[in-house]
Amino acid sequence: MIARRFLRFDADPVTTARWLLGQRLVRLVDGRRLAGLIVEVEAYLGPVDRAAHTFGGRHTARNASMWRGGGHAYVYFSYGMHHCMNVVCGAEGAGTAVLLRALEPTEGIGEMFARRPAARRETDLCSGPGRLAQALAIDLAHDGGDLRRDTSLWIEEVRRRAPGGDRIGTTARIGVAYAESWAAKPLRFFLRGNPHLSRARASGSPGEAQLRSPLSRSFAIRSAAPRAPNQRSFGGSPQA
Repeated sequence: MIARRFLRFDADPVTTARWLLGQRLVRLVDGRRLAGLIVEVEAYLGPVDRAAHTFGGRHTARNASMWRGGGHAYVYFSYGMHHCMNVVCGAEGAGTAVLLRALEPTEGIGEMFARRPAARRETDLCSGPGRLAQALAIDLAHDGGDLRRDTSLWIEEVRRRAPGGDRIGTTARIGVAYAESWAAKPLRFFLRGNPHLSRARASGSPGEAQLRSPLSRSFAIRSAAPRAPNQRSFGGSPQA
């Protein structure tokens, strides 16, 4: 049975982040599938969001893919060390995206270990944005790729609905302390209890926001007049 592609990229980043949890990211390398279930993500809300690469309406060669509209991949190189993959969502020109922070590996695990020689356990393979990109051989060649049509990188729809609210944990994003008031906003979403998270947090652990309802409209927040955009990496320091 051929899996259906995930194609719901037209929503806001918070809704998209929740939808992506439990879906399968697939990378085809020389005819072999490397894949994993998405278990942790972060939402970036575009020009108003001080942690986003598009804060203040910033347009650069680096972030061009983030402005292209829902369904594109935005891949960037972080701190000269790691690649990070984002799923662009919303309308063209919105500048919004969801960072993929962690996967639960399901296919091609042996090849993932070969690509990540430092990994000792399966939970080391994709537990961080840099780690998952390395394990699945995702790099700048995939920046701007169309996830709706690409034959080397795409997302498969494993579930038709987002996981129930009690299954999704919510905290502030990782590594964005520079983003002032935006640093504390609960825009990191993850599957509770999953051992493959970039920073494992058991349900109810300190720092976990006890939020149960969709946040789609909660973050249409007007920030102060934008200052010069911060040059720190979108999504903070990868756990690689």
